[in-house]
Amino acid sequence: MGSSKTDTMTEQRDAELHIAMFPWLAFGHILPYLELAKLFAQKGHQISFISTPRNILRLPKLPPNLSSLINLVKLPLPSSKFNLPNDAEATSDLPREEVPLLKRAYDGLQDSLSDLLRSSKPDWLLFDFAAYWAPDMAKDIGLRNAYFSIITASTLGYVGAEIPDYRTQLDDFLVPPKWVPFSTKVALRRFEVLKIFEDLTGYDDDVSVCYRIAKALRGCDVVAVRSCWELESEWLNLMRSILGKPVLPIGQLPPEPYVGDVDGENDDSWSSAKEWLDDQPKRSVVYVAFGSEAVLSQDELTEIALGLEHSGFPFFWVLRADPDSSVELPTGFEDRTRGRGIVWRSWAPQLKILGHDSVGGFLTHSGWSSVVEALQFGIPLLLLTFTNDQGVNSRVLEEKMIGYSVPRDENDGSFTRESVSETLKLVVEKEEGKVYRDKAKEMSPIFGDRGAQSKYVDDFLHYLKTH
Repeated sequence: MGSSKTDTMTEQRDAELHIAMFPWLAFGHILPYLELAKLFAQKGHQISFISTPRNILRLPKLPPNLSSLINLVKLPLPSSKFNLPNDAEATSDLPREEVPLLKRAYDGLQDSLSDLLRSSKPDWLLFDFAAYWAPDMAKDIGLRNAYFSIITASTLGYVGAEIPDYRTQLDDFLVPPKWVPFSTKVALRRFEVLKIFEDLTGYDDDVSVCYRIAKALRGCDVVAVRSCWELESEWLNLMRSILGKPVLPIGQLPPEPYVGDVDGENDDSWSSAKEWLDDQPKRSVVYVAFGSEAVLSQDELTEIALGLEHSGFPFFWVLRADPDSSVELPTGFEDRTRGRGIVWRSWAPQLKILGHDSVGGFLTHSGWSSVVEALQFGIPLLLLTFTNDQGVNSRVLEEKMIGYSVPRDENDGSFTRESVSETLKLVVEKEEGKVYRDKAKEMSPIFGDRGAQSKYVDDFLHYLKTH
C-alpha cells in the first residue's frame, strides 16, 4: 500500500509544470498574464513571470500562499541603445508616438530572454503578440511555446494570420475581412483606423501590429485566448480553421477581489467615496473610467463633463491627472455637480466600485479588462473607444446587445454633450435600453463564474501536460 501512495505522489510531482510567461510591456497585458499565473500557481505549477525591473516593482502584491510558486524575473531593457528614457518600461510611461521605441527595446530582449530560458529550462513559454520572434527563438532551444492572446478571438479573427497582409489602405480596415465566413459587422470605424493606421500597417523602421500578431499565430505550437465558448464560439472556430492548430479559450480571467490594503483603498478618501455610493439609489450611478492610457482632448473632456451634468444622473468619474496636460474641466462644473457627482483624481478600486449595487452603468473605453470587470457584476456598458483593439471590442458588444456606443462623427470621432446625455439615459433608465441591462445581467455568470474559469484553465493545463 505504502509504495503505491508514493508512486501517486511522484506522478503528481512529475505532472507539475514549470511555465515561463513573457507579456508585452503594457499593464493591460501584464495584469491578465499575472491573473493567469496565479491560477496556474493555485494548481501547483511553478511560474517564471518575466518583465522589466520597474514593471515587476509595480505589480500588485502576490497572495502569500502563491508567492513561493511565482518567481518574478527582472530582465533589464536595453533602453539607451534605442533612445528610450530610462524610466519608460511600459506603454503608460510614454506618449503614444514613442511606443514604437518601446517595441524596439522589447525586441532587443531576445538574446537575454533566450539565455534566461536556456538556463532555467521551463517546460513551456507563454509569450505575447509583440514577441513575434519568440516561436523561432523557442524552437532553437527546444522549448514548446504558446501565444497567449489577451485580445479577444474576434480581434484575432479581424487581424487575421495572413503574411504579408493584403490590407494596405485605410478603407480595407472598415469592413470585415474576406476570410470571415459568417455575417458580422465587426470592423473598425474610420476615426478609429485614423488613430492607429501606422500601428496596423507598420512604421518605416518597425513591423506592424498585424504582422506581429500574424507571425505569433503562425509560429506558435498552440494559441491560448482570453475568451470563452459562450461569447465567441464562431470566432474561436474560425481561428482554428484558419490556423489548423489548437486554439484554446482560457476563460475571461476575472480579477480576484483585492487583498489587503491596495494603494490606499482603505484610506479616508475611499471611506468617504464609499459612504457617498452607499447613499445613492440602487443602479442609479454612472461610473466613468477610460483606463490608464486614454488621452482626452479638451473638447472630449468638456463634452463628457457637460453630458454627465445634463443627464441628471449621479456619477463617479475616475479622471487620472496627467501632469503634462493642459486640459481642464469646464468652469464651475465641479461646483454645479457637487454632491451629485464625484471626480476622483487618483487610483480607484474599480472592482469595488463596479461591485457596488448603486452603480447602474459604466461609460468605458471598451478595454477588455474593464469589460470583464463590469460584466461579472452585470453592469451595462456605454462605449466610447479611444485606441488599439477597443473598436473591435465595441462592435462585438454592440452586435451582442451588451453595450451601446455614444454616437460620433465618422471622420474625426467627435461627439456632443447631448449624445453623451442621451446615451446615459437610454442605457441606464429608458424602456428601449432595457435590452442592454438584461443582456449585461445575462453575462454576469459567464464572466464571473470562478468554477467555469477554473475548468478552462484545467483544460489548457491538460493540453500543456500532454504535449
